[in-house]
Amino acid sequence: MRLITLFLLAAVSFSFHSSCLNADLIDAGTVTGQLGEGQFAVAIESSDPAIAKLARRAFNLHGGYKVTTPANATFIFKIESAGGSSTEISIGSGGQEKLRRKVSGSDQQNAVLRACDLAVEATLRTKGFFAGKLAFVGKQRGVSELYTSDLLFNRVQPLTRDRSLLTGPKWSADGRRILYTTYYKTGFPDIYMVNLSTGRKEPIATYKGANTGGIFSPDGSRIAMSLSGTGSSEIYVANSQGKSPKRLTSNKSLETSPSWSPDGRRLVFTSDAPGKPQLYEISANGGPMRRLPTNVSRYCSEPTWNPVHQHLIAFTAAVGGGFQIAVYDANKGKSDLVTSVTDSAVEPTWMNDGRHLVFTQRTGGKTRLMLVDTETGKVSPLHNPNFGDASSASFVY
Repeated sequence: MRLITLFLLAAVSFSFHSSCLNADLIDAGTVTGQLGEGQFAVAIESSDPAIAKLARRAFNLHGGYKVTTPANATFIFKIESAGGSSTEISIGSGGQEKLRRKVSGSDQQNAVLRACDLAVEATLRTKGFFAGKLAFVGKQRGVSELYTSDLLFNRVQPLTRDRSLLTGPKWSADGRRILYTTYYKTGFPDIYMVNLSTGRKEPIATYKGANTGGIFSPDGSRIAMSLSGTGSSEIYVANSQGKSPKRLTSNKSLETSPSWSPDGRRLVFTSDAPGKPQLYEISANGGPMRRLPTNVSRYCSEPTWNPVHQHLIAFTAAVGGGFQIAVYDANKGKSDLVTSVTDSAVEPTWMNDGRHLVFTQRTGGKTRLMLVDTETGKVSPLHNPNFGDASSASFVY
């Protein structure tokens, strides 16, 4: 991602309450010590050791930054408590203060992470993701349940206690609902939705056959899913409650794992029409399906459309006896591998910056959620292995 010249605005101090930061932007021409295109050395300072530790952990995840000492830093991010659930961040460079802002959050930790996100937007001119949330499948003591967590796994909360196989959680864009596939009650895969404000879980698709892959459209008005009631799995689009599903594909092959384009006009999905899984796209209103020339593997699955750059689609590719994450670039008509981890990397999901991906690493019979920067290739674990297995992540900010 090309780092373009930014314009320094007057430093101001006011409360921030929105997930869209709109931070003042710092002119890249006024700073020195850039490590590379889109990457800076930064130092974290705070009189509160807990705030400093949290902020350092956050920036150590981001591929655009290297945390170092103040003497070697391009930017110094100083974050202090401003009372209650607020913090104040100042950004310095070359001995000068470039920006100072007060940031509010749902609590102190959230305010710190939002301050860090503001720093990302001010310096890299991309969205920060530190204050986002994950939904995922956690497995502890052999039992799988649906969980939510902050990105740093400081606050993990189970949403189900069904003791039943489940997979594929997907957030709504407003962070209020989660779709997931579960074998609860019927013993067959059905799509359920949980309302985060009420905790209520309700069935969305319980049609004959397999009901999987439920995913909200970007505006939350529709749900794409894969249903096999006709004999083979096909792609359908229903309303926001899963009612009145419209069939988009109709053939003898298996179509699964739909993902919406950012504008909600198209879907990318997996089809085994060529004999083995490959990626296809189709209009969200129906029509002919078109194969994407990924040209990287004979087995491509689990596509996820980039929320920022419509020409990019991440997916899982079979490589060298395992699986790795690849990104298809429609502008170039080719794909590049972005992981090379031990054993396998599967189930990619984009962060809101369109640069980083969360994926599941499978190794030694265990699963762990990892973060990869698609520009630098930096891979970081999101949680301690002692948590247990974690997989099938979905991200929302």
